[in-house]
Amino acid sequence: MTSILSPFTALCSVGFFARLSYALARSPVLPLFALYLGAGPEAIGFAVGISTVTGIFFKLPAGALSDVIGRKRTMLIGLLFFAFMPFTYLWVKDYSLLVIIRFIHGLATAIYGPVAMAVVADVAGAKKGEMLSWFSSVTIIGNLLGAPLGGFILHRAPGAANPSLADFQYAYLASGILSLVMALSVLKGDKPQQQESGVTKAYKRFISGIKEVISDRNVVITSGMEGLQNLTVGALEAFLPIYAVTVVGLNEFQAGLLWGVQVIVTILSKPIIGKTSDRYGRKPLISIGMVLCAVFFGAIPLLQSFYTLMMAAIIFGLGESFVTSSSAALVADICKEKHFGTAMGTFGTIFDIGHASGPILAGFLLASHSYLFSFWVMSALLLIATPIFVMTVKVHKT
Repeated sequence: MTSILSPFTALCSVGFFARLSYALARSPVLPLFALYLGAGPEAIGFAVGISTVTGIFFKLPAGALSDVIGRKRTMLIGLLFFAFMPFTYLWVKDYSLLVIIRFIHGLATAIYGPVAMAVVADVAGAKKGEMLSWFSSVTIIGNLLGAPLGGFILHRAPGAANPSLADFQYAYLASGILSLVMALSVLKGDKPQQQESGVTKAYKRFISGIKEVISDRNVVITSGMEGLQNLTVGALEAFLPIYAVTVVGLNEFQAGLLWGVQVIVTILSKPIIGKTSDRYGRKPLISIGMVLCAVFFGAIPLLQSFYTLMMAAIIFGLGESFVTSSSAALVADICKEKHFGTAMGTFGTIFDIGHASGPILAGFLLASHSYLFSFWVMSALLLIATPIFVMTVKVHKT
């Protein structure tokens, strides 16, 4: 990234292209590709969730590594995975290879995500909610554009046959080209960290980050709320396109738009909600968001038209914004004396457990139950957790 841009603007620009390419390759392209390859509900959920499983194992090490060798150097490693992995999908002819590639592709967000959040937390001060929300809103514009773009590539023309293998390859080729454009942006100006005893320092930060989460009930439960909310996000990523196409009868482009409209609501509302959490507290906003997500996630199997599904997606996106604008900032507040790379990596691990579990759990439920039963079970988890969070987490005003 050229020195003309401010560090925050450069970070947002790189995040935009990274998320655009990743979203194009993920929803609705990925679940429909798995369906094309003959995968059943459980296998579709696993294919969507496996890249997030990567984050469970690698976000904490990536965060700790950034504390040792520098944030931007670590992010550059993640950018290399963004740049080259989409082209590997061109060789996929069976489900097993798809799963392997998805796991490796997950290293892109596993490395880049927590480190980028740590950069923002480093400079945000008392405005963590607002700054993290602005960063998130700018970068997830890529998600907004990527999902319908992927659906558009697959849809081709009204009345056309179902997507062919070549259509999926075109989608991944487009993702790869966008990723290479993003990779040409080189982040500069990072101050190198002291390297002596690097291994020892990294090990201590691993232990420090783990102890931070395990020993602090507030961190564990707050991170758990984000994880549970991500449970429903992951399930929707995997099965909203399938439900929209196979049950409601929408086309692939409309399925992509449903995900896109949810993202645009999140983009528009996150900075406002993040700033509100800085001023008035994060805990009430997390609780409101959990209830909104639970209710409207559970309502989706009752809806049978494009416009009602769009309304549910809009309100679900608002609920997601309430939770995500406040939870990471609250964890950063609690961990303010620690290294943010390790802290954000640890937090990312917990919410990735939820995100990865969502499509997998939904897939297993749908294998033997209806959409209504499966979605209501997952909604109930959010509703049960909310009063526990309210009664248990204690926020000390500073």
